[in-house]
Amino acid sequence: MINRKQKPEPAGELFFSLPEIQETTLSNGLKVVYIQKEKLPITRLNLMIECGSKFDPINKKGLSNLTSMVIDEGADGLSAVEISDVFDMLGSNFSVSSGAESINLKLQTLTENLEGSLDIFSKVLLKPDFKQQDFEREKRKISTRLLQLGDEPEFLAERIFEFLLFGENNPYSFPSLGYVDNIENLQLNDIKKFYSDKFSPKVSNLVAVGNSDFVSFTKVMVQYFKDWDLPTERTVLSDDDSINSKNIFLFDKKDSVQSEIRIGHPSVKRNSYSFFPRLILNTILGGQFTSRINLNLRENKGYTYGVFSTFSYLKDAAYFYVSTSVGIENTLNAVNEIYFELEKIQSGVTDEELEFAKSSIIKKFPSNFESYRQITGNLTTKIIHSLPDNYFNTYIENVSAVNSDQVKEAAQNLIHPEEAFCVIVGDKNKLYSQLKDTGLKIVEVDYKGREI
Repeated sequence: MINRKQKPEPAGELFFSLPEIQETTLSNGLKVVYIQKEKLPITRLNLMIECGSKFDPINKKGLSNLTSMVIDEGADGLSAVEISDVFDMLGSNFSVSSGAESINLKLQTLTENLEGSLDIFSKVLLKPDFKQQDFEREKRKISTRLLQLGDEPEFLAERIFEFLLFGENNPYSFPSLGYVDNIENLQLNDIKKFYSDKFSPKVSNLVAVGNSDFVSFTKVMVQYFKDWDLPTERTVLSDDDSINSKNIFLFDKKDSVQSEIRIGHPSVKRNSYSFFPRLILNTILGGQFTSRINLNLRENKGYTYGVFSTFSYLKDAAYFYVSTSVGIENTLNAVNEIYFELEKIQSGVTDEELEFAKSSIIKKFPSNFESYRQITGNLTTKIIHSLPDNYFNTYIENVSAVNSDQVKEAAQNLIHPEEAFCVIVGDKNKLYSQLKDTGLKIVEVDYKGREI
C-alpha cells in the first residue's frame, strides 16, 4: 500500500536527450527535418508553408486563413467527403490549419500506410480544385464565426491589444481570421492568386518524426513532393511604431459584469541571449499557478479565478503581457495590483522562488516530447525561431545555470511597467468612476483598436 501522507522524494538528477535531428533539402528547395523514433510504427509530419496571415494584403485580411479552409475541400476531382473517407480507411489523421506565420498541413498515420496517405495529401497540396461553391461555404463559416467572436470579451481584448501593440502598418496587428468587411469582399480569384504566389517549397519546411530510417523516409518524400515547384513571391513586411505609454484603452462592452484586462508591451525575440533568465523570471512572476501575480490576485485578493503572464513569441516580433478577467467592480484594484507586481519584480527574486521555478521547468520538460505531435511541434518552434541544433539537449543545463542576478537583470531590462499599456473590455458606465482618478489617460477604442 502507498502511504499517501508521505510526499514522494525526487528520483534524482534529471537527464534528457532528444534523438538526432536529421536534415536535408530536396531539389525543389523543400527543407526536410526528421527525427527517427522507433518505439511505434507511426509517422507524423507537418508541412509548414510560410504564407500565414502576416502576408495577407492590407485590404484582404483573413485571406491566408480562408485559403487554408478551402484547400482541402476538393482536390484532383475528389470531394472533401471522399478525401476524408480515404484518410479514415487508412486510419490516418489529416488536418489543415493556419496562423500568423504559416499554413500547416498535418498528417499522422501508420508507417505502412504512409505512401497511401501521402498520395491524397499531395493531391490536396498540388491539385486543389478551388470550386466556387466550396469557397462560398467556407467564407460564410468565417463570417459567422467572426460575428460570434465579436461578442466575446476575451477575443476582443486580444484583438485590440495586438493592434495597439504592433501599430497600424505591422502585419501582426491583425487577427488571422480577418475582419467581416474584408472577408465579404474576398473573391475566389484572390484565393487562387494567393496559392500560386505563396505556396512554394522554397519557403516551406517538412517537419516529421517516424520509425523509418532517414534515407528511406527521404526517398518517399521525394516521390510525392518532387513535382511541387511553384515560384514564390515574397512580400516586404512593413513596421510601425507601437504604443509605449502607460495609457488605458477602453472598449465599451455594454452590460458586462466582468472586465477583460490585458497589460503589456513589446519585448525581445525568442532566440535572444536572455531567454533562460526570461523563462524563469516569467515563471515566478505569472507563468504558473503559484506565481506572484496569481497568488496576489486570486489567492490573497479573490479578484479572479486566474491570471497569468507570458512572453509571446512570433518569428519577427515578441511581446510581454498579463491577462486576466475580473468582476467589473474590482477592475481598478486588479490593474493596480498587476502594475504593483511588475514594479516589485524589478527588485529581484528569492532563492526559494528561483529553485522552485527551475525545478518546475526542468521536471516538466521531458513530458513535452512524449507524443509525436509534441515532437513535431517543438521542431517547428526550433525552425521558426532559428534555434541551435543542440537547443533541446542543453535545455536542462541552461535552466540549471541561471542565477538570481540574471533573473533580476532580466526583470529590469525586459519588464517595463512605465511602458506597459492597459486594454480593458467592459461596461464603460461602470468603469469610468473607477478609472478616472488613476491619473492615466483613458482612450476609448472600437473593436479593431482604433481610437473613437
